Amino acid sequence: MKAEVQNAPNPLGVQKESKLLVNFAIPCIISMLVTALYNIVDQIFIGQGVGMLGNAATNIAFPLSTTCTAIALLLGIGGASNYSLKLGAGEKEEAARYSGNALTLITIFGVALFVVVELFLTPMLKGFGATKDVLPYAETYTRITAIGFPFLIANTAISKQILADGSPRYSMMSMLVGAVINTILDPILIFGFGMGMAGAALATITGQIISFSISLRYVFHFKNIRLTKDSFRLGGRYVKNIGALGASACFNQIAMTIVQIVMNNVLSYYGAKSMYGGEIPLACAGIITKVNMVFMAIIIGISQGTQPIVGFNYGAKKYGRVRKTYLLAVGAATVLSFVAFICFQVFPRQIISIFGAGSELYFRFSERYFRIYMFLTVVNGIQPVTSNFFTSIGKSTLGIFMSLTRQILFLLPLIIIFPLIMGIDGVMYAGPIADAAAAIVCGYFMIRELKELTHKIKESKEAE
Repeated sequence: MKAEVQNAPNPLGVQKESKLLVNFAIPCIISMLVTALYNIVDQIFIGQGVGMLGNAATNIAFPLSTTCTAIALLLGIGGASNYSLKLGAGEKEEAARYSGNALTLITIFGVALFVVVELFLTPMLKGFGATKDVLPYAETYTRITAIGFPFLIANTAISKQILADGSPRYSMMSMLVGAVINTILDPILIFGFGMGMAGAALATITGQIISFSISLRYVFHFKNIRLTKDSFRLGGRYVKNIGALGASACFNQIAMTIVQIVMNNVLSYYGAKSMYGGEIPLACAGIITKVNMVFMAIIIGISQGTQPIVGFNYGAKKYGRVRKTYLLAVGAATVLSFVAFICFQVFPRQIISIFGAGSELYFRFSERYFRIYMFLTVVNGIQPVTSNFFTSIGKSTLGIFMSLTRQILFLLPLIIIFPLIMGIDGVMYAGPIADAAAAIVCGYFMIRELKELTHKIKESKEAE
């Protein structure tokens, strides 16, 4: 009976593409939303219980969260993409080696990041743009959350492998349980025990450790492979290929981290020269970044949901299914981007109010920042879906390039140059210009790839 189950056709290669996308994307979206919720929930309760300086502190600490995500995606997406390609080609032993190597690297990188952060915390936070008043709050919060970094990295990375193995609901559950625990503990520790920033940090790491424990259990129960001791022994070829296919998602997060650090420093510097002061722009930008994370979590969830479908079918040379899956994903992402655009333009004050009270000057700056910086949200679904698509089919160089277009090639130079001319308003206008440029570049390369897929489909039909 077991042999019959193992020899049955993999649903990734035969089931209707739209059904597969729903089945895989929804758990991915929920998992990504959970990751965003860790930051959002902390931001809301900190805003209500600690105030504007607490909100600014979480913004200062945010680059370390994106660093964790960068490492997790490097190893998680890298391992999962290679896993899917090998599984689609029927090479299960190779798939197991990629999974095991990724798990070994996850452990090494997670512990290393924790040690570095604990040793160099204060200079790092100052480098991230912390002002004198914000620094103590940021130190308290980050020194505790750093304990959870290895667990956060491992859980996020393992969830990608669980997804590639065909268990999207389990992946979703592992993330969801931790978020629920964090949400319950936040008000208890922040308000009930009066622990402020420390309470929010303890709630966060408790949820992360429990989520990790759930994900770790799956490692011993993969559906399609069996891990052995040899699977965990690092091999140069496996490490190289994991890095190559994980680089796109990783570089996108690194780019976000670099942009966030530069933006924090720019906002502090030019904010101090404006009527707003240094703290209001830092707090507002932090909130808007976290809100945008919710929208992007949905988009990235869709793109990651396509990874096992696209990777398996490309490995199996079913190019028509590959093309259809991409078009469905980019269409869904564009519709959701339009909905987000409406929300950001019509309800900015209401959204900001969720994160605590502030002066009229605080709300006025927030509304302008929201409406201008997020003006071209409607095209923001194209880049992540396209970048992940190229990674899923093994074209890592294009995937990396796509992941860097908005953040590094366009946004980073603009947030440095525009404020020289326009002051703090320059940061706001840099956003939509970078969004438009990235969408145009990604669109060009994707049209070219779709033509190539069409050609391969014709060749496959002629060969038959």
